[in-house]
Amino acid sequence: MADFISIIKNSTLKVTVLDGIDILLISMIIYGLLKITTRTSASQVLKGLGLFIVLAQVCKLIGLSAMSWLLSTFIDAGVVLVVVIFQPEIRRALERMGRGKLFDIALNNYHSSDYGREIEELERAVLNMSKRKIGALIVFENKTGLKDVIESGNLINARISSELVENIFFPNSPLHDGAVIIRREKIIAAGCFLPLSDNRQISSELGTRHRAALGISELSDAQVLIVSEETGVISVAHEGTITRYLDRKALRAILEGIYITKPRSKIIGVSRDRKKGDKK
Repeated sequence: MADFISIIKNSTLKVTVLDGIDILLISMIIYGLLKITTRTSASQVLKGLGLFIVLAQVCKLIGLSAMSWLLSTFIDAGVVLVVVIFQPEIRRALERMGRGKLFDIALNNYHSSDYGREIEELERAVLNMSKRKIGALIVFENKTGLKDVIESGNLINARISSELVENIFFPNSPLHDGAVIIRREKIIAAGCFLPLSDNRQISSELGTRHRAALGISELSDAQVLIVSEETGVISVAHEGTITRYLDRKALRAILEGIYITKPRSKIIGVSRDRKKGDKK
């Protein structure tokens, strides 16, 4: 035990500025991984790998060479496993890096004063559909292009209006089961197919429409408005999370945030899981 304490003391005396920078960078990477994998099964895998790394270093310090070699070998082989297990998270992280300020081409340089009419039309349409319990799935394209999703549906390229949105989602209409893709002031396509989220921790209350909204929000920076056809509840999905039970004020804030392109602040008084029965 005394030798172990002596090793620790000797190691701390040799710490340099570069070592501090190295530790800081590693800490930032670990924090980023934890943030990306939060609320996913991958977070448990990451914690397990972290435990193996700590155990390997402890064994190396106290002189357990065989155990240290075994754990180090497992960690080296685990790099391939990490790439496979964290494939969705790695893809999402790379997409976020590509959407950073370094590569920002100002695709959506909106101002609320320029798009006031679109905000009013969308707010009216969503509230009307919510009142009449008409299911809807509205995707707002941002920096990540949704060409593949758009090509899966029917091109419309029409100016946004509440009447058009409500007609698209009217029950038994040809396009009502798919998603609408909106780019700036235009409805680009309707009847589009979205990838379903494979997150097993999603509430069993959520049906296909909500899983599709979560799926596209996990693979892109799009924001998605959902109206449940069973309860009329309005929800929004963004970056792999869903916020439900939006009221008029919260819906307005969401729409203004989308067109102003500023980070959406936390919505006060909105529950993520309030009651049963919101299946679609």
